[in-house]
Amino acid sequence: MVKFKGSCVALVTPFKKGKVDLDAFQQLVEWHIASGTHGLVPCGTTGETPTLSESEYKSVVKACIEAARGKVPVIAGAGSNSTEKTIELAKFAEKSGADGILVVTPYYNKPTQEGMYRHYKAVNDACGLPMILYNVPSRTGADIAVETVVRLAELKRVAGIKDATLDLSRPLQMRVALGAGFALLSGEDATVAAYLAQGGDGCISVTANVAPKLCSELHISWQKKDWKTFARIRDALLPLHKNLFIEPNPTPAKYCLSRLGKVEDELRLPLLPLTAPARAKLDAAMEAAGIFKLAKKQLKKAGKR
Repeated sequence: MVKFKGSCVALVTPFKKGKVDLDAFQQLVEWHIASGTHGLVPCGTTGETPTLSESEYKSVVKACIEAARGKVPVIAGAGSNSTEKTIELAKFAEKSGADGILVVTPYYNKPTQEGMYRHYKAVNDACGLPMILYNVPSRTGADIAVETVVRLAELKRVAGIKDATLDLSRPLQMRVALGAGFALLSGEDATVAAYLAQGGDGCISVTANVAPKLCSELHISWQKKDWKTFARIRDALLPLHKNLFIEPNPTPAKYCLSRLGKVEDELRLPLLPLTAPARAKLDAAMEAAGIFKLAKKQLKKAGKR
């Protein structure tokens, strides 16, 4: 089974005049691959998936797989609070050629631990793709206990977890219980350094939308034990980690990408464009991380080809 690791980006979904902008989306994917991103996650929360129609969801997943051309893994978001709907999305991802699926805990209906186990087991039994559990209690109102994760890991296709609990004892507990084969991916950018130190393998990142090269290099420097580079990038990214959640995700990320000329600064209700004070903070964070300077360098390099 594929071991997912490194910097995996929770991709935004670009819109233009109310429609999904697939051209901009595929250009984003190509930029990520060129920048060293290790995995692509379309149609997660950052992709505003709750606002996408079924046909839009399918077009985004297909466009991601097409643009990736097998160069990096595509982990398609396939979560829902309906087990039947989740299975439908998982089967579509498998049929389309995705490398894995990301399945969030059923939200709003707050299942018991046994209910969550049976939900994931049903998906496991219905789909042939490796599955990444997604635990984000702050959004779903439900928390997968470590004991339930350990139980789920016994299933054939449960390959790892995206852990957005902010509990840094969890990766160590899971690593000790499950060994090296289970992928532990942080779901919180600001704690990714600590998560790696506690046994983590990587991150499904919002910050990587804006700083794919830096996020990739952070993980590479960790793997190479280049602590000086690791510390430099860790510190440079902190203002971005903090300010990319100053207003509801992915509002700040889309603003930053619009500043880089990658997407339109457009969201779907109930999300609204970034406020002026927040824009100033994001501009400063991008400047501090050297994002504008790096973008100019990449443009200059592309112009010489």
